[in-house]
Amino acid sequence: MIAFVRGTVADVTLSSAVLEVGGVGLELHCTPHTLATLHVGSPTTLPTSMVVREESLTLFGFLDEDEKSAFELLQTASGVGPKLAQAMLAVLTPDELRRAVAGEDVKALTAVPGIGQKGAQRIILELKDRIGVAAGPGPSRTAAPMPVRDTWRGQVHAGLVGLGWSAKEADKAIDAVAPEAEQEAEQQAEQQAEPDVGALLRAALRSLSRA
Repeated sequence: MIAFVRGTVADVTLSSAVLEVGGVGLELHCTPHTLATLHVGSPTTLPTSMVVREESLTLFGFLDEDEKSAFELLQTASGVGPKLAQAMLAVLTPDELRRAVAGEDVKALTAVPGIGQKGAQRIILELKDRIGVAAGPGPSRTAAPMPVRDTWRGQVHAGLVGLGWSAKEADKAIDAVAPEAEQEAEQQAEQQAEPDVGALLRAALRSLSRA
């Protein structure tokens, strides 16, 4: 198995990165959050997980070992394959996943397209004793807190791109649900609460399916 890849970033697409290693370009499928840290021409090292199928060998790249471990653990749950595991990490950070599973937060897990209530309950049941404890309640994707309005946009955009939609399509879907989100943000401004990102992501996906 390939535990990590060290090389120069040759290309970055919406869902993967190509690293040049010894004159060979290796394609690594990554979450939007990992891809955002990569720059063409820069050297980098990414932990990797190889998924072997009869007809293919697929490499998945990760921001760090924590994300890699979460990806591999998720696939031990019934019905969770590599694509769904990556989609979960596109919407939730490893710590957010730990909090959701430990707290039996079905709503947080069903924010991921492809996971229904029964699937979320099954994941909780199978992983609760093995997923570990979240590092803390601090910010998950970025060190500095973002304004409420910008936070939901970034999370929904990352989730859509991570699920295969183009950045342009994601922007269009976000514009479609923006009035609902802004109204909710205004109503909750006094509590500094954020709009329901999971609900907005699902609404954005419905918007794209109608387009």
